Amino acid sequence: MSLLHLRDVAVTYRVAAGEVPAVRGVSLELEAGRALGVAGESGSGKSTLAMALLRLLPRDARVTGEILLDGEDVLTMKWGRLRAVRWASASVVFQGAQHALNPVRRVGDQIAEPLLVHGPATPAEARRKVAELLEQVGLPAWRARSHPHELSGGQRQRVMIAMALACSPRLIIADEPTTALDVMIQAQVLTLIRSLIAEQGISLIMISHDLSVLASMCDRLAVMYAGRVVESGPSHEVFQDARHPYGKALAAAFPTVGDPASRLAPRGLGGDPPDPMRLPGGCSFHPRCPVSLPSCASADVELWPAGESRTAACVHVRPADEKTEIPGTSVMRPAKEDA
Repeated sequence: MSLLHLRDVAVTYRVAAGEVPAVRGVSLELEAGRALGVAGESGSGKSTLAMALLRLLPRDARVTGEILLDGEDVLTMKWGRLRAVRWASASVVFQGAQHALNPVRRVGDQIAEPLLVHGPATPAEARRKVAELLEQVGLPAWRARSHPHELSGGQRQRVMIAMALACSPRLIIADEPTTALDVMIQAQVLTLIRSLIAEQGISLIMISHDLSVLASMCDRLAVMYAGRVVESGPSHEVFQDARHPYGKALAAAFPTVGDPASRLAPRGLGGDPPDPMRLPGGCSFHPRCPVSLPSCASADVELWPAGESRTAACVHVRPADEKTEIPGTSVMRPAKEDA
């Protein structure tokens, strides 16, 4: 059963120089109790997409398309309904807990706030629930009296997870939850999230640039580039055998444990992501692509089937005799779709 369904979601920021297309026509689906990873470099649009899911973007952002949460479009919800959905139905573990937490309030009060706003809990009941949540994420109950600056980075991240769990939501959106943490604390936080998801049956959307982390945490993986999904499929298949050149480059950037060649000579990707206001023609990735064809500079490629439950936006996915360029357009589609 589909818990979250994105249909052609686009996000455009209005700035003094014009409009910036940050997300361009993303369609994704998440089933209840499953985990979806969204990967890409900085500037690919993944965090913008995550914040759009609960309308957490600034006023200069225009969001179009449909974001269906339990069949209800988040983009058309009235403010009162949206306020009821946040934290109670879907919650967010924000990137950078130091900046997401209020520095002058005790963390226990911040965890208790959604409980008091969304539920019939009394202040005493909220305090008891806060103690339970802190112990659930591996922190002693007395830490509720601490301010954010009195906690380590890993402890602050655990507080963010406790806050996200406070109202027992069906969906958690984790926006790079291990950014700026050392590898040991990263492992602890990821293990905590994995166990909580399994025990409580919560659905997860996890945002990261690290394909190896997403492959270990998520059932499916969507790779974004220049505001679009360029590949999607089962996470381990995408990580181990990406069909899009960009997905391959992301996976190859991580050394293989036990392989001296990859450890001493990790493969990277030349160039930088394109400026959203000056996107190249055709496939946005073609200026950096090692296997681009002349047609890639002019023909925009949509997602095509790339195996069982897999898609990729690359001309190399289909045999040459099954590709066709539609006359009068700059879009390349599977030949069978044009029939």
